[in-house]
Amino acid sequence: MRPPLESLRILEACVSASSFARAAERLCLTPAAVSLRIRTLEAELGQPLFMRAGRRVVPTAAAAQLAGRIRAALDGIAGALDEFQAATPPLRLTAPPTFASRWLAPRLARYSLGGGMPIEVDVSPDLRDPSAFDVAIRRGLGGWEGLEEYRLAPVDVTPMLAPRLLGTRGLESPGALADFELLPHPDWQEWFRGAGGEPPRDLRFAAVEYPTHELDAHAAVAGAGVALLSPLLFRPFVEMGLLIAPFPYVLSGPAWHFALMRADDVRLAPRQFCAWLCEQAQQPITPLPEYGQ
Repeated sequence: MRPPLESLRILEACVSASSFARAAERLCLTPAAVSLRIRTLEAELGQPLFMRAGRRVVPTAAAAQLAGRIRAALDGIAGALDEFQAATPPLRLTAPPTFASRWLAPRLARYSLGGGMPIEVDVSPDLRDPSAFDVAIRRGLGGWEGLEEYRLAPVDVTPMLAPRLLGTRGLESPGALADFELLPHPDWQEWFRGAGGEPPRDLRFAAVEYPTHELDAHAAVAGAGVALLSPLLFRPFVEMGLLIAPFPYVLSGPAWHFALMRADDVRLAPRQFCAWLCEQAQQPITPLPEYGQ
């Protein structure tokens, strides 16, 4: 019967360290566990492997030769794994800028694909040709031809503004937003209707229309106006006191954030990653604190 590979690895560590204690430290084992494993290995091989020389242990000539062959074999295994991983193409992920920076980036560090497959992130607001990505995150109503869809979270928005823009004033109703400049957003009319009434006729919109919600948020923090932002993505701005969300109503849907992959892709890695994204989207979040609390 051949001894286990782990026993041989421990033998090599003991020979290279010339000490059971130092080998145990390198291997994150106790010295007693290392000594027991060496005694078991000696019994399995039918000959002694070390001799005592004061406080040191000295490998026999045969053990030293065996340890050298084991080291060469372990180096060969490590090299083969490095070559395999280097030849593995990265998982190509594309996501819109704000979602990528606010939702995806903080979570990606917690995800590790089997086999060490790297992730290559492409930040783009446009849905690329399906051949150009393995997983895409996009917002919409669904129904992309040729793609499998995984719902992550509804697209949500609510007004947010800098506390200093509000000053000592209160906002008793959505209509009070007519006193402020609003940063352009296509869902303002729908938000007002959902919040309890028709949009005020005298709404004022800022002259600058920013291309991303990230820029909207930073403009709002600077006091440039009231932005319609996602509580899902910009909760940290509220928690840090950079912005306040004065109204409890949040317009949610009908559009959703989806993870998409090609329907004809039979590989396990993209499907596993989409499943992980769905798990992350199910993590509970606490409601935003209401203004004035």
